[in-house]
Amino acid sequence: MFDLRHLEHSTIIYEDQNQHPLLRLCWNKQDSNYLATMAIDGLEVIILDVRVPCTPVAFLKNHSACVNGIAWAPHSSCHICSADDQQALIWDIQQVPRQVDDPILAYKADGEINQVQWSAGQPDWIAICYNNSMEMLRV
Repeated sequence: MFDLRHLEHSTIIYEDQNQHPLLRLCWNKQDSNYLATMAIDGLEVIILDVRVPCTPVAFLKNHSACVNGIAWAPHSSCHICSADDQQALIWDIQQVPRQVDDPILAYKADGEINQVQWSAGQPDWIAICYNNSMEMLRV
């Protein structure tokens, strides 16, 4: 993380232990201290708190294949959706830094999910893309 006003000051927020490149990054829309990321070919989402560099506050590990997408809920600081091979999982991370073992909701698609977005205007809806399809899911 860089302060563009003072480029000589920077903080490494997180580095993968196995030196895998990080694939995606997503800021929490309600609490800007939290962000989520994932390593390329990783089976987990890593939740970070920028106030505590280098130490993830949670690992969301209930994925059966590589995570392809992450999206924070626009209306809640503690709900995040992640997607992997054919599943969209919704997590409640209200209890962090304690481990979050299971998602609160799960949806199985007919193909590999490659994108997930949580609607800002309609927070009860999530959109997922897979194969040549796009689905809207009410949560």
